[in-house]
Amino acid sequence: MEALVAVVKRHPGPSVLFFAVLFKLLNLLLRKLPTPKVVRRDEFQLWRWRNLGVSIVHSLISGTWAFSSVLIWPETTSDIHRYHTPLSYLLVCISTGYFVGDTFDIIYSGYALASWEFLIHHALVLLSFLFALYTHLYVGAAVIALLVEVNSVTLHLRLLLKAAGAASSAVYNINKLVNVFTFVAFRLCTQFYITWYIATNYSKLDSAFFFMCALIIMNIMILIYFYRLIRSDFFRHAGRAAQNGKLETKKFITD
Repeated sequence: MEALVAVVKRHPGPSVLFFAVLFKLLNLLLRKLPTPKVVRRDEFQLWRWRNLGVSIVHSLISGTWAFSSVLIWPETTSDIHRYHTPLSYLLVCISTGYFVGDTFDIIYSGYALASWEFLIHHALVLLSFLFALYTHLYVGAAVIALLVEVNSVTLHLRLLLKAAGAASSAVYNINKLVNVFTFVAFRLCTQFYITWYIATNYSKLDSAFFFMCALIIMNIMILIYFYRLIRSDFFRHAGRAAQNGKLETKKFITD
């Protein structure tokens, strides 16, 4: 493992591209799995189903890995600027590969306009993660940021259930409650902790202005999406148009 990480650290760019290709291969493999009929009827829904399938696999891997890293090495949270382990560096490299692959998938699918919010998010994440990989700074911050992937598991499952027409199922109703909890615990708290850390240590940190600007933009996006999530799942009259996968517009995260 140490030899692998040493190679990755010497060649972060090619390593990211390698992992991006692996996620593309995963996308191709997932196409062999059964797909609900309601999804196959619409080209956009079919693409979104496959895209979310890859995303949920990445979330399961990176969310578990990030959570384990923070538990085993609590120094990650106390020094997000300089502290990191070989395994945490590898995690950030793998996740960067996913975001590169997902960005290309969105652009070349022809649905970039429908997914512009994802593209803005991915651009900010990629700039931050690539900075960490090349400078070996803020790797700990990237690991903490990847705790949001714990929430992404329930968030993506929510979208998959809606696309499959299961928005009224017991599984969906349970998941929407768990989703709110993980959103607050692993997405809002995580983002706000990193923002607080950089704000309180601003004068001591490298490139603090860039990271603070990126965090402010992402925090605003997260709060807006949290509002839309609550409105859609807990105020039925507001989310009726998005029920059972019947979207009025081809927009990735309208619901």
